[in-house]
Order: sequence, then C-alpha cells, then structure tokens
Amino acid sequence: MIKEFYSNGKLLISGEYVILDGAIGLALPTTYGQSLRVSEYESSYIIWKSIAVDGSIWFETELDAYSLEIRSSSDLDTARTLQKILRQATKLNHEFLYGSQGYSIESFLDFERSWGLGSSSTLINNIAQWANVDAYQLLWNAFSGSGYDIACAQHNSPILYQLVNSKPLVEEVVFNPTFKDRLYFIHLNKKQNSREGIAQYRNQSFDKPHLIQEISEISRQLLMTSSLSEFENLLSKHENLIAKSLKLPTVKSERFADYSGSIKSLGAWGGDFILASGEEKTPEYFQGKGYHTVIPFKDMIL
Repeated sequence: MIKEFYSNGKLLISGEYVILDGAIGLALPTTYGQSLRVSEYESSYIIWKSIAVDGSIWFETELDAYSLEIRSSSDLDTARTLQKILRQATKLNHEFLYGSQGYSIESFLDFERSWGLGSSSTLINNIAQWANVDAYQLLWNAFSGSGYDIACAQHNSPILYQLVNSKPLVEEVVFNPTFKDRLYFIHLNKKQNSREGIAQYRNQSFDKPHLIQEISEISRQLLMTSSLSEFENLLSKHENLIAKSLKLPTVKSERFADYSGSIKSLGAWGGDFILASGEEKTPEYFQGKGYHTVIPFKDMIL
C-alpha cells in the first residue's frame, strides 16, 4: 500500500521574531512545497530517500524500523534529525511504527533546499500526517519555533498567525492586493540560520509589549491597504522597528541603498528571501547585483 502526503512551503510577510512572543504575523503559503510517498516494504528497515528539485538524491539513509537506529546514511547529521522527528512521532502516537513493518520512503522537494521555504516544516507536517499526530506538537517536541510554518503547510490561503497562551491561533484571510504584479521575491543567495537570528533577538533589551502591538497592527493593516505607496510605507515601518530592536541595519540600507522601491526582509534577517516592490525592470536590477532568483508574487504565492 502506498500513502502520499503534501505540505505547502511558507513565507512570513510580517511578524518575524516578534511572532514568538505573541505578535500577529501575516504568513503566505507558497506554490512550492514537499511531498512524501510511503510504501510498505518487505523487511524490517526504513529505506529513506530525499529527492531534490532536479531529481537527484541529496540524502538517503536506512533505519531499523523498530528501534530507529541508523544502519547507514549519506549524511549522519541529517539522519539524526530525521531519527529525532520519527522518535518524537512515536511518542505522540505509540502505534506509529509499532512492530517490524518496513517502509520505502521518498521525500520530494519542488524548491531549492537553500531557499528557506520550509524544507523542515513541510517534512515535519508530512510525517505528522503519516503518523496521525499533531504537527505543532511534533515541531515543538523535536525542535522549537512559532509554528507559523506548520500553519502554512496546512492552509491553502493567506493566514494571520498568533501564539495565544502557547497555542496556535490561525485565521484564514484574503490577501490579493491589486498591485501584486509589482511585488517580487528575491533570494539573497544565502540560507539564514533562524536559530541564530532568534538568539540575536532574545539578547536585546527593548519595550517588547509595545513592539508586539505595533507589529500586530501592521500585519492587519497590510491586509486592508489598496494603495502600493501605503503598502510600501507599512513595509518600511516594519523594517525600521525590527532593525531598531535587533540593533541591525535594514537589508535595503546595507545592500540596496540605491533601489527606488521598498524592500523588506522575510524571516531571519541576513538570508533567504526579501520582498521588493517595483516594476517590470525590477528583476534586471537584482540580477545585475548577482541575485538571479527573482520570483513574481503570482508565481510564488498559492
């Protein structure tokens, strides 16, 4: 018997860092995601292959189906991460992987691993579906994070996401700006370590309740604006608030000071994607600076 699961990728438009402390964030599921194909296998092993967007196998491992001990692996660190997720899933559902049934498993990414669109969160959500467990709990038991990426994996529309008393509150919303043909996502050629960014945020001292209130208000205003200039002002206000809190320069002032439109970091600062407002020649500007992954809003957002 073959089972298949799929999860959407994610982009956090507003709320980065502060979403961990209860701020409302605007998050968008992407047209890119990850699928998981699980086949029963006549052995007592789990044969796992992770397949990249170009069809190549970027990771493979063999685990004991009962103990989840690693028998062989192309990358031990990745195998240990997978082992940790599967073990936490068995703790949440004692019937999951109970016995000695083997499996042949293939995981397919349809975006570049370096893009930071949620290769981990889509995997966790797919495994949670397979194991029939709560994906948020699986994330928090195995790692950490706000969980907005799990929400994007599960929803096919834009969402407002908030942690209330450590529980996820997800509201499906409409975000279809009339100026979306003037919005672009640009990859900064670097995958940022979100754990480092969170540590930087945690080490700062500032008026957190006030920042949470300001960022939450921006998240809601982004949904209501029908004007590109107002949208750009909100992005700039958000950037400046986070920059002041982190004591870091904005990505625009640091890399694109001569750019006429607005630029906003998405997720952990310093890598992954940025959101830029512009016009038809916007891709040429960024490609001229060495950033060749420039994706229009309509091609990125579900």
